[in-house]
Amino acid sequence: MTQERILRTLSWAVFFLLTASNAMAADAIDTGNTSWMIVATALVMMMTPAGLALFYSGMSRYKNVLNTFAMTFISYCLGSIIWVVYGYSLAFGPDVGGMIGGLSHLFLNGIDVNSVSGSIPTYVFVLFQLTFAGITVALILGSVVDRMKFSSWIVFAVLWITLIYCPVAHWVWGGGWMAKMGALDFAGGNVVHINAGVAGLVLSLMLGKRKGYGKEAMFPSSVMMTALGAALLWFGWFGFNAGSQLAADGVAGSAFLVTNTSAAMAALSWMGAEWVFNRRPTVLGIASGVVAGLVAITPAAGFVNLPASLLIGLVAGILGYFSVSRLKVKLGYDDSLDAFGVHGICGIWGALATGLFASPLVNSLGTGLVYGNPKQVMIQVVSIVATIAFSAIGTAGVVLVTKAITGGLRVELEEEVEGLDSALHGERAFEI
Repeated sequence: MTQERILRTLSWAVFFLLTASNAMAADAIDTGNTSWMIVATALVMMMTPAGLALFYSGMSRYKNVLNTFAMTFISYCLGSIIWVVYGYSLAFGPDVGGMIGGLSHLFLNGIDVNSVSGSIPTYVFVLFQLTFAGITVALILGSVVDRMKFSSWIVFAVLWITLIYCPVAHWVWGGGWMAKMGALDFAGGNVVHINAGVAGLVLSLMLGKRKGYGKEAMFPSSVMMTALGAALLWFGWFGFNAGSQLAADGVAGSAFLVTNTSAAMAALSWMGAEWVFNRRPTVLGIASGVVAGLVAITPAAGFVNLPASLLIGLVAGILGYFSVSRLKVKLGYDDSLDAFGVHGICGIWGALATGLFASPLVNSLGTGLVYGNPKQVMIQVVSIVATIAFSAIGTAGVVLVTKAITGGLRVELEEEVEGLDSALHGERAFEI
């Protein structure tokens, strides 16, 4: 072999080695999946300070609109800081006894621009999960608007994310005991909706009813704001559910489809129930139905097919309507904006429905009763009961600690009558 041929052969060998190395690096991070997850993260982020803030503020009374906005905004801000300092580590750090993550990722220690989770940068995964923490605590707010001190809400939110949200997130998504048991929760039936809905009910009971509740009309400030908020939530929920696949693939596409279908079906069934029993379909009812359907499909989105999503949405709309219009009235609790009625009740239905309808044809990770696995229903029931119990007891403890730190949870009677926009913030949303 001549010297020239030897050099040419060595050159080709180096070229192929470099090409193989680049290919291996490219396989580690999939740019298509990464692009989708960045978009999905932005969609979920929009849900809290835009969608939920408008949805809740429109339902609150005119004198408390800005306070509701402020409490929603601050929830996302607190969640953002807590998550990158220690929340991510508690939820997704190395498993400790199936109950909590370790502290190895404090301040995202050990994670850098080269870190990969699945096929996306770990930084993107951290941010995606951060948006879930931010919206979950904000959902609780719907049970206590009009009467909770702003300072007390801040302390409560910090404690609740730390002591309640992070453990449940670890149980389900971080390799904890629920994951090991085989519980199915694609995008947050247990972690987000049951958890927040039950916490809202407990907080509202411990806080007490609003002055005049049940005796005077408490009209929403702007149904248009609520409807716009519901539309933004619907839009953002595609990132919430389809993004939870962490990849741009067929399961994500299916999750996208069934999310939209369930929301639309629940809006129609809520409207139908309201039309039959109240003799008129309201825009507030239609908007609430959309959210009920979105909540119910969340744990099932990556596991169920189109027919199942129609049934899940149908039942969610009816359940949501009766929870808000009948159950709350009968039991007499003051869940201001129906966080428990919509998120708690419909979240429970969605988690149970996942055990019924999970299809191996959609996702090999889940098989429900309809497809020959009755055991999955019992697993789902255990996960639901455990989440309810932990959230209820844990939230009660957080409320007591918050009360001790802040000297009380509730605003003064004069401030409640005047309105929290003016009394606490010195601002007004509307000129009247």
